[in-house]
Amino acid sequence: MTSIAPSSQERAAIVGLITGSTHRRLESERSLDELAGLAEAAGGRVALRMAQERPRPDPSTYLGSGKLNELAAACAEADIDLVIFDTELSPAQLRHIEAALERKVIDRTQLILDIFAKRARTREGKAQVELAQLEYLLPRLAGSGAALSRLGGGIGTRGPGETKLETDRRRIRQRIQQIGREIEQVRQRRAQLRERRQKRAVPTVALVGYTNAGKTTLFNRLTREGAEATDALFVTLDPLVRRVRLPDRRELLLSDTVGFIDRLPHALVAAFRATLEEVVEADLVLHVIDAASPERERHMRAVHAVLSELGATDVARIDVYNKCDLLEAGERQRLRQADPAAILLSAATGDGCAELLEIVASRVALDTRRVVFEFDAHDQSADDRVRRVYRHGRVVRHVAVDGRVTVEADVPRRLIPWLQTGESAP
Repeated sequence: MTSIAPSSQERAAIVGLITGSTHRRLESERSLDELAGLAEAAGGRVALRMAQERPRPDPSTYLGSGKLNELAAACAEADIDLVIFDTELSPAQLRHIEAALERKVIDRTQLILDIFAKRARTREGKAQVELAQLEYLLPRLAGSGAALSRLGGGIGTRGPGETKLETDRRRIRQRIQQIGREIEQVRQRRAQLRERRQKRAVPTVALVGYTNAGKTTLFNRLTREGAEATDALFVTLDPLVRRVRLPDRRELLLSDTVGFIDRLPHALVAAFRATLEEVVEADLVLHVIDAASPERERHMRAVHAVLSELGATDVARIDVYNKCDLLEAGERQRLRQADPAAILLSAATGDGCAELLEIVASRVALDTRRVVFEFDAHDQSADDRVRRVYRHGRVVRHVAVDGRVTVEADVPRRLIPWLQTGESAP
């Protein structure tokens, strides 16, 4: 157990459980490190850290009554405002722990939901977070309302906590239904946009990865945008979609999605399904990996688990090892040998990004066909039609002779009728 110097921020204690082998102990310690980062992302300061060893969680108090009493004394001594458990507590555990500690208690799930509430900017993002929070909190609204008595401000109380949770179960269920209808409308709009893009044969590529893997930095590098990218957890919450010009002059749409995390709450995945369907429907997924992280393998497993939950395991995927400028030459070589198909790059410096675009261009060009287009140079629409071929295809020959323009190009199969007829965009 470690105490840390006092601070004017909300003082938090983080608590974990160690079960099993030395390997599990190391995993538990690293998980607590990550929980500390989450607490700081929520605006708190970790002033106490405790890990309990036992074969399995206590069904009533999680830690066991003896350790819980020890935690209560430590919290009083360290003047703790908030206790965060590195798991999802059952409603019964939450009630018993709060009664013993006599201070605000939240679990890992509620902390992540709180950070999402803090980061949400758009109406859509706020609605998705609110739905996840309400779905999580509804079964915890015990008859006496004890779960509501602690919602007085600070970490774990953002989002609906300040305005919605004072009502009864019926009102909360009504709100859940209302938000569900709003999110369904979002899902339908996104489906219509995807259908429109498919008709235009514009390839879509989605960035996925563990939170803070550098997805937004890579997104900015490829799109030349200025989306917020900092060394913090869950900076990107609302999805971004921008055009990227490929080396062969075609264009694709690149989407930057919310970062995944180990044990990402199921309620959050369900609430964000309308947004995350962009990943399921993408032509290609770029899995961005923090190559310099000691937790690289665990982070990759967590991302694969979320992709599986979304039903996106069959989508074509390229592993992109980012932050390779922080690796020694030997480690980079080992990565190449272990995963020859992967891309090694640094989004911060731009090294390797050109190679990534070349490979993306080859992957999304699989559904193309080489076609020869003939245009009458005197036709007023000829220039627009030629530009259309250049924009959506890869031109290999362009000849203008005796008033006739011949353009040979590799174009998406679905786009061939539109390019041949010169009709308005589908």
